Amino acid sequence: MADTKAAAASVTAGHTGKHQQSGRGGRSVLLRRARELALVPALLLLLVLGALLNDSFLTERNLISILGASAALAMVVLAEALVLITGKFDLSLESVVGIAPAVGALLVLPAAQAGFGTELPAVVAVSAILLVGAVIGAFNGVLVVKLKLNAFIVTLAMLIVLRGLLVGATEGKTLFGMPDSFYTLATTTFLTIPMSVWLAAAAFGLAGLVLKYHRVGRALYAIGGNPEAARAAGIRVERVMLGVFVTAGVLAALGGLIQTGYVGAINANQGQNMIFTVFAAAVIGGISLDGGKGTMFGALTGVLLLGVVQNLLTLAQVPSFWIQAIYGGIILVALMIARVTTGRAQD
Repeated sequence: MADTKAAAASVTAGHTGKHQQSGRGGRSVLLRRARELALVPALLLLLVLGALLNDSFLTERNLISILGASAALAMVVLAEALVLITGKFDLSLESVVGIAPAVGALLVLPAAQAGFGTELPAVVAVSAILLVGAVIGAFNGVLVVKLKLNAFIVTLAMLIVLRGLLVGATEGKTLFGMPDSFYTLATTTFLTIPMSVWLAAAAFGLAGLVLKYHRVGRALYAIGGNPEAARAAGIRVERVMLGVFVTAGVLAALGGLIQTGYVGAINANQGQNMIFTVFAAAVIGGISLDGGKGTMFGALTGVLLLGVVQNLLTLAQVPSFWIQAIYGGIILVALMIARVTTGRAQD
């Protein structure tokens, strides 16, 4: 009789423990979901605030301007978000934004216009832009994944190397006069919206579907959560992570091409300090710096929020250095929110 009572108590305790664990897990999911969706009311609030402060804020022209100005950033944030989900960093993406389109421009421009003098066809030059991004991503991936070097240090070094190469290759000059294909994404419109915006939206949509429904997406979360457990589950961790670095490089190169079209030229500083804004958008969008967490919807809302903030500050004629300070403050607030919502200390 005593044994029966003990067994019953044990079963009851087990069920209670499971219910408590399930309850904690449910609350954790709700908190993460709330953090992801928290930017939506913040965006709406900023839109209302902008409309009250400036009559031109909610005009079609200004809203399209916000989207067009955010397209290049969106591509780089998408690239960084994929890397962060696997638990790694890639600081060199901002330099890829500059060096990749610069190489394409130098290949197509004559020597009289500071080019290499090869004057290759535009289609070859644009293809070279994407290839440069892929090669840089692959190089970073080999150093981080194969040689097991620290991702933060490796990509920081690459950021500096690529920045120096960009200044040296362009001799510090601004490159003009590229073929129309260099500007098409930013200047061509569909339903009055630039093609760059449609491309960024499609890229985020595809990435979101892959992360949610495809085995590759589930593998990224598994690797970011626990790479050893992912390896034990049969996931080819090294191959997947190498693919992520290559994909990130290509996306950053695309972002650089969009930026080139938006600005209308390539200068030796293109992309400089962009990585701070990229991390701000990713972090406030719910992408965890610890890996294994985050969604494309959250990252996209982070991009839009920063785009609206920058537009509001620009309309208010706030100096650019204050904008950077505000972005830094946004990152700190987002980290504190993440600490509260997840209940975990960040490494």
